Amino acid sequence: MSAKTLLRGGCVLTLGAKTANHAAADVLIADGMVAEVGAGLRARDAEVVDATDTIVMPGFVDTHRHVWRSLFRNLGEPGSGAEPPVSAVDLGEHYGAEDVYAATLIGLLGAVEAGITTVVDWCDLPLDDASMDAALQAHADAGLRTAFVHAGPRQADPATRQRLARLSGAAGSSTTIALGSELGGTDPGQIAGDRELARDLGSPLHVHAGSRSPGAIARLAERGLLDAEVTLVHCSGLDDGDLDRVASSKARVSLAPSSEMASGLGSPPIQELIDRGIRPGLGVDDERVAPGDLFAQMRATISLQHATVFERKLAGKAGLPKLMSTRDVIRFATIEGARVVGLAALTGSIEPGKQADLVVLRTDRPNIFPINDPIGAVVWGMDTSNVDWVFVAGRPLMRGGALEANVEQARNLATTAQHRVATTAGLAVDTASGGAW
Repeated sequence: MSAKTLLRGGCVLTLGAKTANHAAADVLIADGMVAEVGAGLRARDAEVVDATDTIVMPGFVDTHRHVWRSLFRNLGEPGSGAEPPVSAVDLGEHYGAEDVYAATLIGLLGAVEAGITTVVDWCDLPLDDASMDAALQAHADAGLRTAFVHAGPRQADPATRQRLARLSGAAGSSTTIALGSELGGTDPGQIAGDRELARDLGSPLHVHAGSRSPGAIARLAERGLLDAEVTLVHCSGLDDGDLDRVASSKARVSLAPSSEMASGLGSPPIQELIDRGIRPGLGVDDERVAPGDLFAQMRATISLQHATVFERKLAGKAGLPKLMSTRDVIRFATIEGARVVGLAALTGSIEPGKQADLVVLRTDRPNIFPINDPIGAVVWGMDTSNVDWVFVAGRPLMRGGALEANVEQARNLATTAQHRVATTAGLAVDTASGGAW
């Protein structure tokens, strides 16, 4: 691939604060960066990609995903029907380093194929050094921009400090390391220790926060443990006091609406966040119960907000909030997501000087043609079949609808790992019926 790439003639959704959207324009990529956006651009020695009949936009930012669970996509939650009564924790105890690599690689390649260019990988596996190295190698091999959140069982400081330092040294240039913590009760003691450690190391802190701990967020804020370097994940079931403290502390919020509703975490507080001026990022969370793309997450988010407004209207309530627009929710999936994970200076919009993390979406397919509103088309109508090109730092990870990866090898590794983990966990794969359990 040339050091320069010219995407010519597409509908360009920059989603930038200072750059307009264009019905038809060119995007010049040089040395991995967005160099210029405009009509009639020329660049000597650039590879030219014909972007006619496409939408060029920032790649999606997935702010929270348990990537290792990719081996058991669509399996469902224990007790949800015909699925086996095996929890994710039980499955995770049977992963070896080769299984971690296979699961992480196939999960991240699936993200690329969905037009996602940044993934926050919440890794809550019990990891040894070999497994950590395997996960980070999969991150490097997949080629995305990633954050690796160390959220598994761990020893007290200084062992955790040493492990995070080791992870930072082993991570590639496109991967950042963060600490993950669980707000599981009323005592904020563990969060206090994790917040101090993260601050010392200059690492972000991601916190699972939800319905099991109403009032705990307020207690964290009272102790000065919430700020703009903390990302709160899920947030279902928080009371008004908690949400007020989230807003006043400037803490970030990641929502995974499909997974939260399907796995019993409760309805995500989308309207409550918007009422307080909090703009969340979106994530997939758990592919066992949720689609692995942000098209689905955008639709879940906007549909739930609309349903909330209409429910209040039917109840005769006054002072109804505005309906969320497609322009709002597409920003949750891109630039707001980048802000939530601390990468807004690098990615999330198409602006000169930012990293060229872009996706090219086909608009000539019958599932979306004819285009009446480009942003509406992305939010309401498109799916992964429309993804044509994906660039991360100017490097094409998907070209003309095909991944630039050894997909057969990744599938073989994932198949082997799936069978090995399932067998040791006491499950069996029925290949005669298409892999049903």
